[in-house]
Amino acid sequence: MILHYYFARRFIWSFLIITMILYSLVALVDLVDQTRKFGDLGVSFGQLVGLTLLNAPETVNQILPLIMILATIVLFVNFARTSELVATRAAGRSALSALMAPVAVAMLIGAFAVTMLNPIVAGTSSKYSQLTESYRSGGASTLSISSEGLWLRQGGETGQTVIRAWRSNQDASVLYDVTFLEYEPGTGPRRRVAAQSAALEEGAWMLTNAKEWPLAPGVNAEATSVTHERLRIPSTLTLEQIRESFGRPGSISIWALPDFIRQLDQAGFSSRQHRVWLQSELARPLFLMSMVLVASAFTMRHTRFGGTGLAVLAAVLLGFGLYFIRSFAQILGENGQIPVYLAAWAPPVASVMLALGLLLHAEDG
Repeated sequence: MILHYYFARRFIWSFLIITMILYSLVALVDLVDQTRKFGDLGVSFGQLVGLTLLNAPETVNQILPLIMILATIVLFVNFARTSELVATRAAGRSALSALMAPVAVAMLIGAFAVTMLNPIVAGTSSKYSQLTESYRSGGASTLSISSEGLWLRQGGETGQTVIRAWRSNQDASVLYDVTFLEYEPGTGPRRRVAAQSAALEEGAWMLTNAKEWPLAPGVNAEATSVTHERLRIPSTLTLEQIRESFGRPGSISIWALPDFIRQLDQAGFSSRQHRVWLQSELARPLFLMSMVLVASAFTMRHTRFGGTGLAVLAAVLLGFGLYFIRSFAQILGENGQIPVYLAAWAPPVASVMLALGLLLHAEDG
């Protein structure tokens, strides 16, 4: 157990060092990118740093498999240079036995990433989206889905409009049983409009069978109501903005994702992308474990044999290849070409089997 604790401690230090280095690089590059995007909009340097701190965790979360590969390479290359692997093998420990501690740590890091890092990244990503929209247009446009239906808020120079619909078609271009409540800046509600349906077309909502109630003070709303067979309401929203609001499962905590999927199904949207994301997040600890096994299969060798640089390059390239296959399988799952569970779980399981095959071949020939 002392040897396992030693390997685990060394792997944790390698992981933390690589994480801090890559986070610093990611934050620096992202700060330059934020300056390029918002430097001409009057955004202060402090606000740019805030945007960077909100956006960088999502990038680090995405490159976590790369961090795991690099941490494993650093660990076993250092072991090979100090001949600690030779001493371990001389003591009767096999390669798989020496990997028990790093693999266990990788599983724990994966569990931490799913249960704690995922909600943190979801919160920072959501806040980052709100701030960037606010800096660009001055009025945020947001979407929310609950058991009471679909809620939208669009902003503009004339004020805010709150939109509620009971259901929608799958691409969010048409809302059904919809209500618009318009607010003027500093005065309050201006009018309420209810319609059978509303279609977003070229910068405006086209309402069908609509009824309009003015909400000015001292006015009888029902007596002055007007019925329209067709009514046009200007909008600052686009279909892309609406889809991005609910189409990015990474901005939703994994703890809230099952309820959100159920609400998407009730509202008429397709939840396949979110279901694939949920299963992929649950399979993440297994995929991170496979990254450790892949990297160790190429680097658990003594430096006197030579070819260390080539082995490191092969480990990184194979890790990138497995990550690409995993992403490709997710895309196929989101498009409905393969089942959800196959898209999420097949690449991690296949990666583990491939890495174990390489390790057994290197160990036993």
